[in-house]
Amino acid sequence: MYQHYQYPQFPYSEQAAHQQYSQPMNAQLKHYTLQQVEPLVQYGLKEAQATSYQHTLREVAAIAYLMGKGYEPQTAYKTVESWELNEYFRHF
Repeated sequence: MYQHYQYPQFPYSEQAAHQQYSQPMNAQLKHYTLQQVEPLVQYGLKEAQATSYQHTLREVAAIAYLMGKGYEPQTAYKTVESWELNEYFRHF
């Protein structure tokens, strides 16, 4: 059964991460990761101007999730957009 992960809230989230993951290899991972998600962040910022932040966060998270599963960015985007009806996800 799927369980929801409880993310620590700011500022504790940053403190915990710095204590656990402060290693030299993470500098490369950080740069690569932020470079890969930047187009999605820019898309989300533009999308948020036309719709709600809740909708935009859900949409961007779904696209990022699919990309993490191996979907190409355009395919992930088109897939998530196909789930919308009048800027709402059908099952929410």
